[in-house]
Amino acid sequence: MLYIVATPLGNLGDITDRARSILGSVETVLCEDTRVSSKLMAALKIRPTLRVFHEHTDALSRKKIVDELASGASMALITDAGTPGISDPGGFLVADAVAAGVPVVPIPGASAIIAALSIAGIPLDRFTFMGFPPNKKGRKKFFREMSEVDHAVVIYESTHRIVKTLEQMAPLNRQLIVYREMTKLHETIYRGTAEKILTDLAVTSTRGEFVIVVSPV
Repeated sequence: MLYIVATPLGNLGDITDRARSILGSVETVLCEDTRVSSKLMAALKIRPTLRVFHEHTDALSRKKIVDELASGASMALITDAGTPGISDPGGFLVADAVAAGVPVVPIPGASAIIAALSIAGIPLDRFTFMGFPPNKKGRKKFFREMSEVDHAVVIYESTHRIVKTLEQMAPLNRQLIVYREMTKLHETIYRGTAEKILTDLAVTSTRGEFVIVVSPV
């Protein structure tokens, strides 16, 4: 059995009882960074075997994991924060497991996308998630495609590129909801145009992980 387990974005109080139970019962927890996940396991007072699984895990290593699962092992896949498979390589492992006939079970919980949308206060009968903007090649195309979407859009951005991204979003002339450090100590929500939010960030901080919601046209 392969469990896809959502973990807290920052606040440990957001772990579900079911997630805690699953993580404490499986033989192995696949994680992005054992240093990060070991802190979560310590807080939960459980000690599963931690095994690295991230964007650099190759097809051969995935096959070994799937072979173990097919032989009867139970594992949980987690990310450093949030729900696996969203802007990370978890989907490849799920596809391999399904192809091998391994049952895959979602253990729902924290999701930065849904949390940000829930406080956006905009029409959400439709929305598009576009992930992280490309670092270099393809950025102009990315923002051009965003401008052509007439409903809500959600993207992620890092501390290193948030200013550049907001500058490139300014011509969209759409209202934004920007969520910084969701559920963490310095959690901050910004609302307004890209220009206004850039001004607000200049007097607060550009440090942290960001979720940006773009209002419909």
